Amino acid sequence: MARNKYPEMTVQRILDASMKLFLEKGYENTTIQDIVDELGDLSKGAIYHHFKSKEDIIQAVGNKVHEGVDFRTMFDSADNMTGREKIKQIILYSVKNGDQRKLMKSAPTIMQNPKFLAMEVRESVTEFAPIIASYIEEGNKDGSLKVEYPTETAEVLMLLANIWINPLVFEADIERFERKLGCIEQVLNGTGLTIVDDDVREAILDMRKVLD
Repeated sequence: MARNKYPEMTVQRILDASMKLFLEKGYENTTIQDIVDELGDLSKGAIYHHFKSKEDIIQAVGNKVHEGVDFRTMFDSADNMTGREKIKQIILYSVKNGDQRKLMKSAPTIMQNPKFLAMEVRESVTEFAPIIASYIEEGNKDGSLKVEYPTETAEVLMLLANIWINPLVFEADIERFERKLGCIEQVLNGTGLTIVDDDVREAILDMRKVLD
């Protein structure tokens, strides 16, 4: 069999077709055969050559949604922003990301998959929390924050935001969701991480309503 000279292009086509189908039909209702049919010129074997499963495909699609965004460097030229403002902007960017919202709605039960749940917990603590912690420390230095335990507080924030308040993990009606959000605000305020204001609260509630 001829070797694919452009594997990156093939992967991109698979991800584009998969995202289109996930948004149109929903993740659960999309099969590998649907993706094959959408592409027209690739076999199941060709898809499995690049991705072991449909779960691997949606993980890659999710990564593609954030492609080109590096929270470690996105504020390099923002010398006038405080550490608190940078954390707030990261939160607002994350919850207002239109493609991410659509993807979440297309896969309402994906986080019930133990593989995805374990991955979310691990990434929350090992990948995203250190970024938040660095901005907390920056906020401590510039006076916009006063957090005694930056690393631990960042981990608490990420676990609460990505797991406990995530409606894909724990179902909650809007009233229950609002109570959880209020609880998170109190917990964070107690640590000195005073980032949940009207803008953040409104954006998070708007994201939650999209999933109804």
